Amino acid sequence: MAADRQNEAKVPTLDENKENFPMFVLQIIKESQQQHGLRHGDYQRYRYLLLVLMEAERAWSYAMQLKQEANTEPRKRFHLLARLRKAAKHSEKLEKLCESPRVDAKTKLEAQAYTAYLTGMVEFELQEWKRAMEAFNKCKTIYEKLASAFTEELAVLYRQRVDEISPNIRYCAYNIGDQNAINDLMQMRLTGGGGGMMAEKLEALITQARTKQAATMSEVEWRGRTVPVKIDKARIFLLGLADNEAAIAQASNEETKEHLYETLLAECRDTIQAVREELKAEAKQRERSSDSDSGKVSNMQFLHSYLTYIKLCTLVKRNESMAHTLQAKLKEPEADETKRGPRPQDLIRLYDIILQSLAELSTLQGLEDDHTFQKEVSLKTLVYKAYRCFFIAQSYVLVKKWSEALVLYERVLKYAKEVQSKAKSLNNSLKDLPDVQELIAEVSAEKYSLQAAAILDTDDTAEVPAQQQVKDNTPLCDRLETFRLDTTLVGKHPNLVQFPPDFQPIPCKPLFFDLALNHVAFPPLDDKVEQKGKGGLTGYIKGIFGFGS
Repeated sequence: MAADRQNEAKVPTLDENKENFPMFVLQIIKESQQQHGLRHGDYQRYRYLLLVLMEAERAWSYAMQLKQEANTEPRKRFHLLARLRKAAKHSEKLEKLCESPRVDAKTKLEAQAYTAYLTGMVEFELQEWKRAMEAFNKCKTIYEKLASAFTEELAVLYRQRVDEISPNIRYCAYNIGDQNAINDLMQMRLTGGGGGMMAEKLEALITQARTKQAATMSEVEWRGRTVPVKIDKARIFLLGLADNEAAIAQASNEETKEHLYETLLAECRDTIQAVREELKAEAKQRERSSDSDSGKVSNMQFLHSYLTYIKLCTLVKRNESMAHTLQAKLKEPEADETKRGPRPQDLIRLYDIILQSLAELSTLQGLEDDHTFQKEVSLKTLVYKAYRCFFIAQSYVLVKKWSEALVLYERVLKYAKEVQSKAKSLNNSLKDLPDVQELIAEVSAEKYSLQAAAILDTDDTAEVPAQQQVKDNTPLCDRLETFRLDTTLVGKHPNLVQFPPDFQPIPCKPLFFDLALNHVAFPPLDDKVEQKGKGGLTGYIKGIFGFGS
């Protein structure tokens, strides 16, 4: 009792914390009373069962708080064990109270499972692996039976607790001597299991297993060059790289994937730092020996470039994954207008980080003359530039800057077509990149939507550049191929066609004139006409007097 009172005295009061803790006392009391017996006047149930359960939860929650603080203050571990033992004692008292005939069978099973769970946690912290595994197995069996006895909605809660304690069971089995349990633990880590108090122990166990395997690794091959790996930290990291990448690929949700990315990046940074320390020592040794081959990239420098390549590629993949998630949310309608949803500016920032990482990739030591590598980086840069430019255009659309958005869409198409032309010489460079053809189709659709929105929007003409607002009397029907903002088209007098239309010359019915006779040359008729004056004077006299007729 004295020890319990001493532990109770160590519980921090609210005055020691700077945060405010609002609590709706009457609301909590009423809801608790209605749910735990007082609806039917059962004060005994409310007095004993709920009180003991809350005492156990109170001790357990304090133990979990101490576990977080024990990472920096190891002395608090003793207090942590004391609070866990107290929580287990309260759960045992709850189990005994539930043996009453007034308690139904379901509640009795739940009390037994709760006691087994807290007992298992105490034994787990004491590293009593066999007893901890027995307690966790008992808890798991009861919750599995309860899950099968209720509806799907209620069964989810029990299955979650089963998933929570499964890594603890496998960890206990491994420490007892089951070597196959390490594979199960690795698989649980891949699927995001092993949270809470088990997470740190699982990471330590995996590192220990990799350390044993690291003794067999002596070199690594990258970009056609084999490099010896002499640093143990680098060996451990490179051995676990495939497992980490598999974990990310098999992650069940985005939160787990983000956690695994951060874990991989943290391990990579630590490994790079260890290699950097070796590089400093190598540089000092080279200065002392005045090595004539100082211009060549050493094996340690090339290993540093390889690890930096892994880090930068992981950053690109992480930001691309986050961008993909934000794009999906961006297309969804906003359920709550009061909450700020994702915006194109968020995606622009992610693509800025990706482009910065790609720029660092192109400057890695030992890869300056690797033309294939440089072309691949250049191609990836074009792809992400196209996507960045696309979301910049989207941000301009939101503020109704139609002209700027249209120019940026044209820039996106330019980047995308350039990617398609350059990708023909690099066969496998686009397999892990976003689909450029899909982007082209989306931009083409957005351009038409943009033009329609610009025409319909008549309130923000002041934002339109002056060159786009030049008045032109050319009707719409004569400039269909040219896009220009014209607010008069939606006004009272739209200039669609010219009315009345201009006169145009048309062909009329022809008039025929016979002018050919003036140009006709008749044949000579001299041989057909009688020659005059052939008879002389005699003939003349005969003609006068009529003798010749």
